[in-house]
Amino acid sequence: MTSFEPGGTERQMIELVRRLDPERWTVHIACFEARGAWFNRVAEVAASVAEFPVSTFRSLDAGRHMWAFAQWCRAKHIAVVHTTELYSNIFGLPGAALANVPVRVGNRREINPDKSPAQIAMQRAAYSAAHKVVANSRAAADRLLLERVPARKVAVISNGLDGAQYQPPSPRPKLRKIIVVANLRPEKGHDVLIDAAVDVLRRYPDAHFEIAGGGAELAPLVARADARGVLHAVTFLGHCDDVAARLADGDIFVLPSRSEAFPNAVLEAMATGLPIVASGVGGILELVDDGVTGLLVPPGDAPSLADRLCRLMNDPALASRLGSAARAEALARYSFDRMVAAFESLYLTELTRRGVLEAGQPQLAAS
Repeated sequence: MTSFEPGGTERQMIELVRRLDPERWTVHIACFEARGAWFNRVAEVAASVAEFPVSTFRSLDAGRHMWAFAQWCRAKHIAVVHTTELYSNIFGLPGAALANVPVRVGNRREINPDKSPAQIAMQRAAYSAAHKVVANSRAAADRLLLERVPARKVAVISNGLDGAQYQPPSPRPKLRKIIVVANLRPEKGHDVLIDAAVDVLRRYPDAHFEIAGGGAELAPLVARADARGVLHAVTFLGHCDDVAARLADGDIFVLPSRSEAFPNAVLEAMATGLPIVASGVGGILELVDDGVTGLLVPPGDAPSLADRLCRLMNDPALASRLGSAARAEALARYSFDRMVAAFESLYLTELTRRGVLEAGQPQLAAS
């Protein structure tokens, strides 16, 4: 992993680490930086944590750290290396190949909204060292195929959640609190929501917008809300650990992203039973059935976003139907147990394929 700062990928991978069967797997963590708000959640269950402080791939230090990582893999008798995102793919997959680790698994959890051609090329080269690359959505898998990753290497394992953490909100006479949960990055489309807020507030002056998430775009977004005259109706919450409680306190969930692979926030909002308005892009199309489990809008289209939000505010019965259907879908199809079982099956299949485990003997332990 890169670090343990809060984020969608970090949440999914940390839950995977915490939930793998300790009778079968001994989990060691390698990272660039052993820091972040969620570090202790990994450190308390991992057999060990090793730091390889790569700050740039343009230095000879990166090569030295990769060699050290390969030596570490050998010393720990690592049987499976699973990398989690762009930079750990670029570093960990070739390093694991250098160590001749039997099974090497890469990740793909985004669709390159902000990646340079050089980064994409480096990651594509790193994937050549992987036996499998796991996408968290069909949209992310399609991107891998476009980048000429062989189809035989590509697997899809969607994100999971703990359904017990998410409780539906109590019925309310009117819907006015609109919440978005997403780190403040350009591809998340917070600027589109702020523009849409102008039209929403014109029709519903008592509407309020809560934005949960931190990031570098905070100052520009605050300035945009001020310039649009809607700052009084927008609360920037920063990073929130109590996402489930925040969602349960909301009335409508919105995610106006320009690009998404498989957004955890939408899945969590579905499990809460909130009516959802989201951009019809990437993995959102796999999660939200327009008119059945939520409403979809074109990315970057503030008037359409405002129109759909007002439609739900004007029709609580529709909002309730969409929210109930979304919750049923999320609880039926997505869980951490399903996600972890899929990863365990993939690890065991690849270990057996490469002769580390005998066929029919999956109970054998492996690091």
